Amino acid sequence: MTSLRALLGIAVPAVLLVAVFGLTTRPERAPATLITLLPQMPYVAVAVAAALGLIFHRGRVVFTAIGLGVAYAAFDKFCAGGGTDLSARTVFAALCVLAPAVIALLAWMEERGTANVHALPRLALVAAASALPMWIMATERAETLEWVYAPLGDVTLPIATPIPQLGLAAFAVAFVAVVVAAAVRRSVVIAALAWSLVALAFALHASAELFAFPSAITAAGAVLALAVLVDANQMAFRDELTGLPGRRALDEALKAIGRRCTIAMIDVDRFKDVNDAHGHQVGDEVLRMVASRLARVGGGGRVFRYGGEEFTVLFSGKDLSEALPHRAALRVDIQRYQVAMRAPDRPARPAAGKRRRGSAPNAKTVSVTVSIGVAARVAPNDSPEAVIAAADEALYRAKQEGRNALRAIRSRREWSAIGVRRDKAALFRWV
Repeated sequence: MTSLRALLGIAVPAVLLVAVFGLTTRPERAPATLITLLPQMPYVAVAVAAALGLIFHRGRVVFTAIGLGVAYAAFDKFCAGGGTDLSARTVFAALCVLAPAVIALLAWMEERGTANVHALPRLALVAAASALPMWIMATERAETLEWVYAPLGDVTLPIATPIPQLGLAAFAVAFVAVVVAAAVRRSVVIAALAWSLVALAFALHASAELFAFPSAITAAGAVLALAVLVDANQMAFRDELTGLPGRRALDEALKAIGRRCTIAMIDVDRFKDVNDAHGHQVGDEVLRMVASRLARVGGGGRVFRYGGEEFTVLFSGKDLSEALPHRAALRVDIQRYQVAMRAPDRPARPAAGKRRRGSAPNAKTVSVTVSIGVAARVAPNDSPEAVIAAADEALYRAKQEGRNALRAIRSRREWSAIGVRRDKAALFRWV
């Protein structure tokens, strides 16, 4: 699923930009209705992106969309038709140099929503980038423009482009900065900002073509809107702390499960004691460790965070005998792993802390164990919810018998003999 989302994240913007290229180079093939609506489409696209950003509290998208809207309006007013006067050259230079810088800065700013005081610096950034070219036009600073358009060196470009060399450098640096930010923060929204840079660069490069700028800005707005929706989907189906699929994703997976399945319920033993003794920060580290260990499960198991310190592993198409060895190996692996407690001088950044991990021989560590309950679908008409309830009962027995154990319910007779705890029986429908 993750690889599919990554593929879609690359393919959809690429298809949109290819469509933009096709519309730019062969406008006669475009429907007449599209050509009529095209001048207004950028405003619609960036307005939709900004609205979604507001709804889902994605300030980067809101202010990038505002910036793209301002860029399109300025280009349409001053540069459309290939103007070469001071105003046209000033606006074009600003789009080439300031716009990528603004997008790169927005990518690296912390996401703090929009309807608060933290939105003011972002709004000021867009306003400053808009005010500077207006000041140059008002004061007729031709020497500033000559500096922007001057070559950076004796460089021969492989293709002719109206973008000045300083603008090309600004786009290159901004693109690298945004891609790095997207990788560091694993953000599909920031990745969309990188695609917006690509679209803007193409729009400026092909600015002499009639449909290049409006179609490229429309594509950029559509990519931003799509990124917000994908990000919202990930928030709904993925647990933020552990990175595992969450309860809603489990519910969806259970709807598509086959006739054969085995389900394991896993609970961290005495997790409340860990939180009470070491604090919630260590507790979160423990949950992340357990999640990372569980994610390595073999046998085709899919891991979900069920809630709190409880996890679920779903083996679709596997019976009990095929799933149990993988569960037992994970229990031992988790028991052996030591979570290093954060020292007072430990770097706050995870990457720096990871490099130092294990370098202090006297560092305090915390180890935990897990209890596991496993059950399989016994009859074809057993609902997945019933299998979860049985696995949860087996987990309850494992804890009652001393914890750090694996227990399995192997037959319908065991289901009947053990029964289901009252508090769980009310939650699930037995078929």
